[in-house]
Amino acid sequence: MKRIAAVAGAVTVAVLAALPAQASDALAKKHNCLACHTTDKKMVGPSYKDVAAKYRGDSAAAAKLAEKVKKGSSGVWGQVPMPPNATVPDAEVQALVSWILSQK
Repeated sequence: MKRIAAVAGAVTVAVLAALPAQASDALAKKHNCLACHTTDKKMVGPSYKDVAAKYRGDSAAAAKLAEKVKKGSSGVWGQVPMPPNATVPDAEVQALVSWILSQK
């Protein structure tokens, strides 16, 4: 049964990688990211378009943002801290960050 779950998880990640826009929106919903962020408007946290614009051209942006998602962050966008999301699987963090950075 664990093997089936692992295979299902791997398939899910593969599908998410193949469909980044739809899948990452689903991941953002799944991990409650949309409670504080939207694609195009500041809410509690910055919009994903603002994040993408800030980090555009930064070759280390994906790694920086993945670390911020996992460990949390404060002071970059104001006084409201982003809590850590340590339980989000690394593959899903990478998919979310790629999706965020692709926003225009």
